[in-house]
Amino acid sequence: MLHNACADTHEVTNQVPPLDGANLYRLDVPLQQWIARFGGGWAEQRLDAYGALAGGPLMGASFLANENKPVLRSHDRYGHRIDQVDFHPAYHELMRCAVEHGIPSLPWANPQPGAQVARAGLMYLHNQAEAGTSCPLTMTYASVPALRLQPDLAERWLPKILATEYDPRNVPMEDKAGVTIGMAMTEKQGGTDVRANTTRALPLGAGGPGQAYELVGHKWFCSAPMCDAFLTLAQTDKGLSCFLLPRHRPDGTRNAFQIQRLKNKLGNWANASSEVEFRGALAWMVGDEGRGVPTIIEMVASTRFDCMIGSSSLMRQALTQALHHCRHRLVGGRALLDQPLMQNVLADLALESEAALALTLRMGHALDNRADEAQDKFARLVTAVGKYWICKRAPEMIAEASECLGGAGYVEETILPRLYREAPVNSIWEGSGNVQCLDVLRALSKEAGVLDVFFAELGDGQGDRDLAAHIARLKRDLHDTDDIQYRARQLTEDMAIALQAKLLLEAGNSAVSDAFIASRLATSRRAYGTLPRGIALPPILDRSSPD
Repeated sequence: MLHNACADTHEVTNQVPPLDGANLYRLDVPLQQWIARFGGGWAEQRLDAYGALAGGPLMGASFLANENKPVLRSHDRYGHRIDQVDFHPAYHELMRCAVEHGIPSLPWANPQPGAQVARAGLMYLHNQAEAGTSCPLTMTYASVPALRLQPDLAERWLPKILATEYDPRNVPMEDKAGVTIGMAMTEKQGGTDVRANTTRALPLGAGGPGQAYELVGHKWFCSAPMCDAFLTLAQTDKGLSCFLLPRHRPDGTRNAFQIQRLKNKLGNWANASSEVEFRGALAWMVGDEGRGVPTIIEMVASTRFDCMIGSSSLMRQALTQALHHCRHRLVGGRALLDQPLMQNVLADLALESEAALALTLRMGHALDNRADEAQDKFARLVTAVGKYWICKRAPEMIAEASECLGGAGYVEETILPRLYREAPVNSIWEGSGNVQCLDVLRALSKEAGVLDVFFAELGDGQGDRDLAAHIARLKRDLHDTDDIQYRARQLTEDMAIALQAKLLLEAGNSAVSDAFIASRLATSRRAYGTLPRGIALPPILDRSSPD
C-alpha cells in the first residue's frame, strides 16, 4: 500500500486548455475588420473556412512537417542522378490545402476589388499554421506578374500556375494539372548584389525574349527546389537577364539542374532550401535581354509583400498563444491576464500586431488598385517601408510573447519556438533591412511624385497633435539630404510608424489608436510592456483575445 501511495507524486493542476481546433479567423476580430475595411469582405466565407482548417488539421500537420525535415536523394538505388527531395506527407497536405483554396492564384485567377486583400487574409491564416510551405506558395503567386512580361511563355505556363490542383510528382509540366514556381538568384560571390552573378546563358538560336538558352553556373540559395520551374538570372552578351528554367525538358528528360545539398537553416524546417548548379540547363528568356533585374523585380515586389504578411501572421499567432495562456494560467491565485504588469505587456503586443496587420492590408488595397497612379506609387514605396519595419519588429515581439509563457514558451511542444525561428527569414529574404531602406531612398529620389503621394496619404495627422508633429518632423528630415543614407533606417521607421498611426486613427477605434500614438509617438519607444499611464487596456486586450 505504501509503495502504491508513493507512486503518485503530485496532482497536475493549473494547466492551460489547448487551443486545438480553434478557428483562427473567428477568434481574430482585428483581421475580420481590416479585411472588410479594405474591400475583402466578400471573401468572408472563404476566410472562415480556411480559419477552421488553419487552426485545426493544418496546425497538426505543421508539427509533423517540421519534425520530419525534407531529405535529398541525389541518386536512385541504381546510381542514376534524380535530384529528388522527399517530404513528409504532412507537408504535401499543407500544400494541397493551400493550392486548392487559391492562395497562390486568387487575385490573378479571379481579379475583382479586394482580391489581393482577401488572398492576403488567406495567407495570413495559413502562415500561422505553417510558414515553411508559404515559400513555394509565395513564389508561385509572385511569378505571375513577371511571366506576363513574356506572353508566349505565359500562355503555356499560367493556366497550370493558376490551377487549384496540387501535384507533387517530379514529372514534366505537360503531365500535371497544376505546377509550382520557385526562384534562384543568389550566388556565392554576390549575395544581394545580383549584378555580380557569374552564371552564363548561351543562346541555342537567335536569342532574345522568349528564346531558348543553356545556362551554366550555380545558385547558392534556391528555395523550394522541388518546384516545377524557376525564375533565375544569368549573364548574356547584353548583361544580366531573366530566365524561366523548368525541371524537365520538353522531351520529358530531366533538365541539367542539379541539387548539391540542402541548407541546414535556423528555421523554415518544413521547406527545403538548397544549393544548385546549372550544367547546360535549358531555359527561356523572360523579358528583354539585359533587363533581368527590372523583370524579376516584378516578382520580388510581390514576394516582399508576402514577407509583410508572413511577419504579421507570425506575430498574430504568438499573440494568440500568449493571450490564451495568460487568461487561463494562475499565479498567486489570479489569472496572469488580470495582473497589471502582464496587461501592460500583452496590450503592447496587441498594438504591435494590429498595426502590422493594418499596414499590410493597406498595401494589399494598393495592389488591388495599381491602375490608379497614386496607388501604384504608394505600393512602390510602402512595399519597402513595410517590409523593413514589420519584419524587423517580428523577432522581438515573438520573443516577448514567448516570455509570457515562461519556460513553457521555450519548449518545442508549443508553437512559440518555431515562430521565433521563422521570424528572421522574412527580414533577410528578398533584401535585408539595409536593402529595403536604400530602396526607400531610391524610390524617393528617382520616382517623381512618390513623396507627394506618401504625404497625401498621411494628410494632416487626422486631427491628432502628436501625429501631426511627427509628420512635420518627418517632412523636414526627408527634405534634408545630408547623410541621408546614414539615417535611412530611422527615416524608414518613422515613415512606417506614421502610416500605422494614421491607419489606426482613421479606423476609429480610439482605444487602439490612442494607445499606439501615446506609446510610439508621444514617448520614446522602449521594451514592450512600457505603455504610459492612463491607457485603457481592457478594450485592447478584449479586442485581440482568442477566448
